Amino acid sequence: MQLTDEQFEQAVAEAVDSLPPFFLEQMQNIEILVERWPSAATLRRVGLGPGQTLLGLYEGVPLTERTSGYMLVAPDVITIFQGPIEQAAGFQPEAIREQVRHTVIHEIAHHFGISDERLMELGAY
Repeated sequence: MQLTDEQFEQAVAEAVDSLPPFFLEQMQNIEILVERWPSAATLRRVGLGPGQTLLGLYEGVPLTERTSGYMLVAPDVITIFQGPIEQAAGFQPEAIREQVRHTVIHEIAHHFGISDERLMELGAY
């Protein structure tokens, strides 16, 4: 069973709201979007080939790389992709919500400057 667009967006909002206050207070100049699927151009841009997909994407300047010259910059963007998450979760509503939370936290970690390699070291995969 797929979630409606509204239910999926609510799951994303709940995942963000579930973060400890410290992290919410530190998040700066960031927008979180939901899209149905990543485009072919997006997949190519991030180096994914046929048969590979993307659950979420962080685009921006991590907090750890911002300097005093960081001003008047467009917001960082985290995009959460509904279709791939629903597929990965086997279209089970509770599993979808869990995968949404995992993906949101993963992408927010990038906003804080944590790389995929470090997330692997920490056991986040």
